[in-house]
Amino acid sequence: MPGQIDDPHSRRYRALGTGLAVPIYVFLLAPIVVTVPMAFGPTNALTFPPASYSFDLFRIFFNSPAWLGSLFESLKIAIATTALAMIAGTLAGYWMARHEFAGKGLVTSMIMSPSIVPIIVIGLGLYLYFSYLRITGTTLSIVLGHVMVTLPYVIVMVVAGVNKLDRNLEFGAELMGAGPMQMFVTVVIPQLVPSLVSAAFFAFLLSFDEVIIAWFLAGPNTVTLPVKMFNALHWEISPVIAAVSTLMTALSLLVCIVAIGLRKWTPTDV
Repeated sequence: MPGQIDDPHSRRYRALGTGLAVPIYVFLLAPIVVTVPMAFGPTNALTFPPASYSFDLFRIFFNSPAWLGSLFESLKIAIATTALAMIAGTLAGYWMARHEFAGKGLVTSMIMSPSIVPIIVIGLGLYLYFSYLRITGTTLSIVLGHVMVTLPYVIVMVVAGVNKLDRNLEFGAELMGAGPMQMFVTVVIPQLVPSLVSAAFFAFLLSFDEVIIAWFLAGPNTVTLPVKMFNALHWEISPVIAAVSTLMTALSLLVCIVAIGLRKWTPTDV
């Protein structure tokens, strides 16, 4: 209402909200504001503000087999994790949203439990379990661990998307003779594209940035980029870490922009 816009109480609440939001945003953005300039600083020390600016730290990163190997390992694991989580999460999410069955609450709780249990507990449990199976230190073990923690988020996004769909379209396809799989692929999936895009990008970023499970399960040849960064920070203060952090921030920002763009571009109607 026009009268409410000029209301003194509304202006006071808006001013209070702005006053609380600004310091919170500054607190959240401060690490990025500090790290990004350091990535363009000298190669002998981490200094803020840098005494000089160059791309030397990025050159060191892209010329280092150890750093590039960790980058490719993280990308490989994130892509595999995303693929498996999307396949399992899409099917499970649709089934859970459309069907009622005995023990549904228990099954839902078990699937969502990795998002509630502390990640370090999951990492330790996976390490002991995979050690018994003798697959600790392999890419497969890290992928399976990452699927466990990304799957709940994929299912939540898929269920939310399915609940918004018009179920009459599915009934109509079945009445026209479409089988369950044909109906799912031709009717449900096209309507779920925005939710699937968001879920896929979220799963990719979650896997790419994950460090605790990867640290428990990594082997000499399966060190991911976050684990490499953690080890470098623990054993030596390498200025290259600032360049890697900047690249990971840029990648996350790029993925978010692409996801938002695809959601706006993708039609939601069949």
